[in-house]
Amino acid sequence: MNQAHGIKSAASVSPSERQLRWQALEFYAFIHFTVNTFTDQEWGLGNEDPAIFDPTELSADQWVEACKSAGMKGLILTCKHHDGFCLWPSKYTDHTIAASPWKNGSGDLVQEVAEACRKGGIQFGVYLSPWDRHEASYGDSERYNEFFKNQLRELLTNYGDIFCVWFDGACGEGPNGKRQVYDWDGYYAVIRELQPNAVISVCGPDVRWCGNEAGHTRASEWSVVPAHLQDNEKIQEQSQQADDREFATRINSQESDLGSREIVKQYDQLIWYPAEVNTSIRPGWFYHESEDDQVKSLEELLGIYNGSVGGNATFLLNLPPDKRGLVHENDIERLQQLGDALRSTFAHNLAAQPKVEIQASETKEAAHAASQLLNDDLDTFWCPREGTEQAWIEVDLQEEQRFDRIVLKEHIRTGQRVERFQLEYFEGNDWKSLYEGTIVGYKRICCFEPVTARKIRLTIQESRWCPTLSWLGVYLSNQGEAV
Repeated sequence: MNQAHGIKSAASVSPSERQLRWQALEFYAFIHFTVNTFTDQEWGLGNEDPAIFDPTELSADQWVEACKSAGMKGLILTCKHHDGFCLWPSKYTDHTIAASPWKNGSGDLVQEVAEACRKGGIQFGVYLSPWDRHEASYGDSERYNEFFKNQLRELLTNYGDIFCVWFDGACGEGPNGKRQVYDWDGYYAVIRELQPNAVISVCGPDVRWCGNEAGHTRASEWSVVPAHLQDNEKIQEQSQQADDREFATRINSQESDLGSREIVKQYDQLIWYPAEVNTSIRPGWFYHESEDDQVKSLEELLGIYNGSVGGNATFLLNLPPDKRGLVHENDIERLQQLGDALRSTFAHNLAAQPKVEIQASETKEAAHAASQLLNDDLDTFWCPREGTEQAWIEVDLQEEQRFDRIVLKEHIRTGQRVERFQLEYFEGNDWKSLYEGTIVGYKRICCFEPVTARKIRLTIQESRWCPTLSWLGVYLSNQGEAV
């Protein structure tokens, strides 16, 4: 296969409908809440007494409102962590909230959260740990796999539509001293049968872990990557097997380049496998009173947002409810600040005014004119003729405007193409460099010091086969307003 043909093939790899729906959520929450919240631990041992699980003021509605205040569009609940304690009354184990004093053993927290999400208008997802340190059959691979699939069936049939099933690869020894062999393909089959619209994340074929839990993002986060990456997090020897805080803060846990032209030309099989960035609003994943003063700063959260949502990934931010069953006041305050900052920054698109003019170096046909970048229909897009890998677009705002953010979106339904681009603004009689980037993908938020200009030029310097763009937005952040 010659390189030109290989790059054209790479340009044609595209997402499934479920992956498109997931990517459009952009920003959503993890909720870590279980017996660990009451033992002040990160990982339970499986021998915890269910009697300790007794939140006094639990409100799933408060969790959902906290998510919405930050601009999140979904919530994933840790229905069972490694300790094996189930937040629903599973028929397959007695280690559940049915054995707890909460609501006299008649509660179902999964049900409450699913209903709160529906009422609040956000999507609901489930985390189910394959590692179960309580279940006696763990390590007896065939028996445990059937047990696990039965629990999956409960979660996927009793709680309405699920947007995501989130698996991690943590894998330890069972009571018999043997390491459990997970039946990943069997798990996937259950999910595809019962919730065909749900993405299967991290240890799954739909969504890729970014490679760390520190909120670090790659400069170039490709969605088109070699197929073997689907197996990375399922390798037992590489899985997390202890409550190791260093694991959570490690940054370079995978290669920095997963999908450049140099990488993909080495592989025959490429897949659409986009990245999710996951981190916690605090140092731990579960609530610890000692961390009440260690909530991530607004600046840090905005940086992670711009690097993840604005870097062709999604942002999964963990919110750990406290022993009351509420998201703590300090976290609530920060989430509101984050949402306010995002809403004020992206409320007013300077390029969306009727008088704005746009032109391109080349257009494939009228249906793909440059003007498509300025409408709200992301199914329409600009592109040059096939085989044209370099192109430019100029935007005339018709008057001087102050801005410090430019948002670009590719038409990813037809693939990911852009490899390198430059933004410039016109000042005096010259074009001056504003920003240089590599990938665009679903969304690229280009951040720079505020400038005042009337004209902006985007030059696509390298792309695969031919570039596409469905959106261009120009904004002034609330930080830029204060400069």
